[in-house]
Amino acid sequence: MNIAQLLPSCLRHENIARVEDKVLLVGNRQLLPFCRKEHVCRCAEDSAEAIRSMITQGGGQLETALQTLVLEARLHGRDPQRLEAVCTMLSQARKTNSAVKRELDFLRPVILSLPEKGFACSVEEIVQARLEHYDRIYLSLAERGSRLINDGDGILTTCFPEHSFFLSLALARRDGRKFTVYSQETRPYLQGAHLTAPSLAEMGYDHYLICDNMTASVVREKRVSIYLTASDRATGKRWVINKVGTLQSAIVCRASGIGYYAFSMGLDDSIPVLDSFPVEYRSAEEVKKCQNQDITGKDVRALYPAFDIISPEYVTGIITSEGVI
Repeated sequence: MNIAQLLPSCLRHENIARVEDKVLLVGNRQLLPFCRKEHVCRCAEDSAEAIRSMITQGGGQLETALQTLVLEARLHGRDPQRLEAVCTMLSQARKTNSAVKRELDFLRPVILSLPEKGFACSVEEIVQARLEHYDRIYLSLAERGSRLINDGDGILTTCFPEHSFFLSLALARRDGRKFTVYSQETRPYLQGAHLTAPSLAEMGYDHYLICDNMTASVVREKRVSIYLTASDRATGKRWVINKVGTLQSAIVCRASGIGYYAFSMGLDDSIPVLDSFPVEYRSAEEVKKCQNQDITGKDVRALYPAFDIISPEYVTGIITSEGVI
């Protein structure tokens, strides 16, 4: 199945990251929905900075990393030392999400085994095959996620829940089920407002944008019947790491008897219990701004823990390609 028609435009491969000649064009998610513009990367260092600075995030990190391998193959050919440096650089750009590291750890020996002749073309073929592989995973996740959506459901989500969430909605609608999605704005990057809600509108789904601190009120009004998010990291023991704000909503939902499910492209059991996992902190200056405008005084102190750790007691299930844990 070609999933592109079931996805909002910002989640289609050509709009996430693509190589043209000897540059990588990455869709700049920070500018959406007001402007569609591509960020130009001329080397792996540029790609790593695009990930680090949140030009792209979530599934966009993975596709940017994959396409960077294509760019580097065109620029440098078969250079094992450079490949090692590139994989390390991309894996460390944002450490909380483990998908990039897992993928590059898998691909590195495959690429190193390629012959010099036709190297760049071979890398492109491998990357295209991996993109198709992930499309199948997204669809498999969505088939399981859509079964959790009942007719008339109110669906709460946090941050930008990416491919599997939107495909789940598409499959549920295909099967005749109606639903309403409540998208939190997720400050300070406003990903719910900039990405999720406009994507819901583009695809014609009934939806409401809400502020992060409205969750309890919306749940109390019995508008919400299921909570679905992506995950930056998840384990087989039902620990989840996701965008900050996820935990408070999971707590509210549990208190109201509402199930919380997180999509996971691949469980990471290298650290099966995540209670002491180091939370990624971003610059506090980002909290003191909105849309690059100052919203408080220069002398104000701020904190920006970028992710929440959600313990198993608040997680009803992890949606994987093998089933729901």
